[in-house]
Amino acid sequence: MKNIIALLLTGFLFTAANAQHLELRDITSGKYYAWGVSSVTSSADGESYYQADKEYKKIIKYSYKTGQPVDTIFDVAKARESTISSFQGFVISPDEKRLLVYTDYEPIYRHSFKANYYYYDIRRNMVRKLTENTGKQSIPTFSRDGRMLAYVIDNNIWLAKFDYDTESQVTKDGEIGKIINGGTDWVYEEEFGTTCLMDFSADGRLLAFVRFDESEVPMFSMQMFNNQLYPYSSTFKYPKAGEKNSTVTCNVFDVDAKTIRKMNIPESMEYIPRIEFLPSGDELAIMTLNRDQNKFDMYLANARSAVCRSILHEENSRYVDSELFDYIKFFGNQFVYVSEKSGYTHIYLYDNTGVMQKQLTSGNYDVTKLLAVDPDIKTVFYEAAEESPLQRAIYKVDMVKGLKTKLSAKQGSNSATFSEKGKYYINGFTNLSTPRITSVHDATGKELRVLQDNAQLKNSLSGLNLPTKEFITVKSADGRDLNAYIMKPADFNSSRKYPLVMVQYSGPNSQQVSDSYGMDWTDYLTTQGFIVAAVDGRGTGARGEEFRKCTYMNLGIYESDDQAAAARYFATLPYIDGSKIAIWGWSYGGYNVLMSMSRGNGVFKAGVAIAPVTDWRYYDSVYTERFMRTPQQNMSGYDAGSAIQLANKLEGNLLLVHGSADDNVHFQNSTEYITALINANKQFDMFMFPDKDHSIGGSSNRAYLYEKIIKFLKTNM
Repeated sequence: MKNIIALLLTGFLFTAANAQHLELRDITSGKYYAWGVSSVTSSADGESYYQADKEYKKIIKYSYKTGQPVDTIFDVAKARESTISSFQGFVISPDEKRLLVYTDYEPIYRHSFKANYYYYDIRRNMVRKLTENTGKQSIPTFSRDGRMLAYVIDNNIWLAKFDYDTESQVTKDGEIGKIINGGTDWVYEEEFGTTCLMDFSADGRLLAFVRFDESEVPMFSMQMFNNQLYPYSSTFKYPKAGEKNSTVTCNVFDVDAKTIRKMNIPESMEYIPRIEFLPSGDELAIMTLNRDQNKFDMYLANARSAVCRSILHEENSRYVDSELFDYIKFFGNQFVYVSEKSGYTHIYLYDNTGVMQKQLTSGNYDVTKLLAVDPDIKTVFYEAAEESPLQRAIYKVDMVKGLKTKLSAKQGSNSATFSEKGKYYINGFTNLSTPRITSVHDATGKELRVLQDNAQLKNSLSGLNLPTKEFITVKSADGRDLNAYIMKPADFNSSRKYPLVMVQYSGPNSQQVSDSYGMDWTDYLTTQGFIVAAVDGRGTGARGEEFRKCTYMNLGIYESDDQAAAARYFATLPYIDGSKIAIWGWSYGGYNVLMSMSRGNGVFKAGVAIAPVTDWRYYDSVYTERFMRTPQQNMSGYDAGSAIQLANKLEGNLLLVHGSADDNVHFQNSTEYITALINANKQFDMFMFPDKDHSIGGSSNRAYLYEKIIKFLKTNM
């Protein structure tokens, strides 16, 4: 569920003479979206990057330093024996002598996909289909010398050797709905953020992969209508809280001997979210979690003997955040690791025996991303919320001297994508009054050029009569300061009393109140006579471990208490009508709408819940158990946090919205909640989007949705 809904709820501080009014369909069509730049792939030396042209017909190599094109390394019109007119994406080999392009993209789940891949030898200017096998390919993985490629067809791994122009099948037991080799199942993709668990050793003679046996994982079915006479069922394996997960093993294929060995890690480890060969030798890092996700072990396996030893062990009284595994970086005989063990997320330096050498960052703030490591100059680059939880800045720290340097110059929200070894980075900057500016910088932070300044968007905004937004703090139910904003209509009149709509997400480690630009339907809502507010309650991010994990084992309690407490505070403001306060949310936010309306003692006149979880027993195992453990372990927590069991206490006018083809938060959540409301004789409104998934995507769908919500709010407040 992490990062499911990007709400983009910030406003823009601007007034202008003869300003025009906002139109909802302009917002949902993306007219006011702040554009970045298309994705880039760094060269191995960190001096250049590869990027597709706008038509996806060429791949061009650019200099980071000058921004000038260095070479066109692929052109569909000039490649020998090319049979494609364009492509949808590409992958460069580590040696930069080969690449893959793909067409006929076909999604599997939200991030995973399969496609028809084409292999291109840059030196020979020759392109051909990657394989003559039937079936599309997924997760292509180059060896480090670029001379081999592993890829998956129908859950089996294949190996291409380009020097010999051969391919062979590595695994033969793959089967849809049973065995997955190299790829991941639904819940790993959604909750561990990975679609590929394959890696080659440094010399290319070993290929490690994770094997999933999902045979005993319960099957979930969704009915799909698609304007057909007879609907069909979409079925997939989905482990719900307390149910069976896939059984996973880590295996290594010996390319020369054509044998597969299972690595000897303890069977008590439930999850293997990451694997990675070290920069040299035959040692494989295997990162594991137990089912409760409160014990993390990183093993170094001798990939030839299969003997494993734990070099890093961490236990947490609540849970270990698996997102931090993305920030483990190996170099030489060392690695960096981001941990919460001090109470805040900070960076630590270890050697490969597992001995901690030093803590590289410290203080009462969170490092929010580890971005890059330059082993040559012993420097780590990172993003942190050091100055404010509302902002992000880019820093570097010297691993030897411990000297910290701030690289980003502008106050607001900065993000960065670094080249290899951290020589250059592409920075995205935004704040409340500035749409995203994308620029290139060197490792000292010096700006080299601007790639995208969104000047056209700024001009469009200058002609609009836009709402104003203020950052404030409000008290939580237990008296803590909570970050919040309040957004008032452009023609705000302090002598009037306005209805208020509170928008929120509220899930663990999330954040909606930030110093960044964005425009969404809520900006339009202010033109309809509403004030909008958002409050990041207890459990949200960038304020240390205790704050974000205090909801552990009791999801829905503190979050709803804090929204209700904030609503009661807003009701005391002279310009807000305390009898007309509504709450809105999507996904976890939708869940918290139901909890807040059931536990808020009538403070909310209305609420809109979109795609809500209604009982954590219906949601997936990894996410739910991370914060709640299993229903068998924590029955009281599941009962107390069940919107279904609280349906008889619902107060206020409710609009419930869900997509019928939601493979994430299943439509089942809403149908069971509806039953509970009927049994409790609670009247409500309901709308369903046929065959739409969790995002209910598409500009026309979004416009229809928000028009319906605004009409509901006007009618029921």
